[in-house]
Amino acid sequence: MDTSPSSPPTKKRKMATDTTAAEQEHQFPLPAILTHPSATPPILITQGAEGRLYKTTFFSPNIPCALKYRPPKPYRHPILDARLTKARLAFEAKVLERCRREGVPVPAVYAQNAAAGWIAVEWIEGAPVRVKINEWLGQRPKNEEEEKAADAKDQGPLVELMKRIGAAIAGLHRTGVVHGDLTTSNMMLRPPTRKTTRTTEQPNGVSEEEAKAKLLEGYVVIIDFGLANQSQSDEDRATDLYVLERAFASTHPRAENLFEHLLESYKQTFGKKGVSVLHKLEDVRMRGRKRSMIG
Repeated sequence: MDTSPSSPPTKKRKMATDTTAAEQEHQFPLPAILTHPSATPPILITQGAEGRLYKTTFFSPNIPCALKYRPPKPYRHPILDARLTKARLAFEAKVLERCRREGVPVPAVYAQNAAAGWIAVEWIEGAPVRVKINEWLGQRPKNEEEEKAADAKDQGPLVELMKRIGAAIAGLHRTGVVHGDLTTSNMMLRPPTRKTTRTTEQPNGVSEEEAKAKLLEGYVVIIDFGLANQSQSDEDRATDLYVLERAFASTHPRAENLFEHLLESYKQTFGKKGVSVLHKLEDVRMRGRKRSMIG
């Protein structure tokens, strides 16, 4: 029997321990790609009906990435489930690569293994547009009369953001891609790179007005293309906009009246085609209202 004192745990053992701890924390097995020794244990960001999103690293600990994993569905036949998962992830990667080539603001694809059920894409720094809009609205007066006065005075930053969103969606539709699940949760606001910082009399170097305006600064990046499709149909594009319009009204009711700025920017960016899409949007709205009335 070896009676020599045990050696201290190696780095590899520590990594394995970190991975095991991550599995216990998530309460379900990690995808195989995330069980290998790594300097950065994966972090579960969110779990949906179709998959899980992890924050991890790609190739180097200094390159963060988002890994989307679609686990097997026990309620489906294994062969059918594997085929559907492989086709869905391969198509998602294809759509993202096409959008990147056309200059649409979407995450870059780093790697994929559709057969294993995962795709690794660029990690977008910043916060969801939903969070930033609600944070900005939360700083505004809640009294109706005071809010109307504030609307006339300082709604500029939010209007500019709506225009940037409209232009990004127009670029997406121009490539022949419809998102399928447009919401402000599926858009990120990537903060701009700052080389210099203005100084003011405020202790932190930024005035209250500047700090408020900076909440909505940044580049709009569209994410989560799990339900995307390729289509040149005005009907499909209008439906994409209608889904966003309904989601926006539900999530940001205090800013619902500003949605028209998004549509105007969409039309200007998309040109004549944008005009026909917005005409079709009126038809989609009418059908939506009828369904709501009928129940």
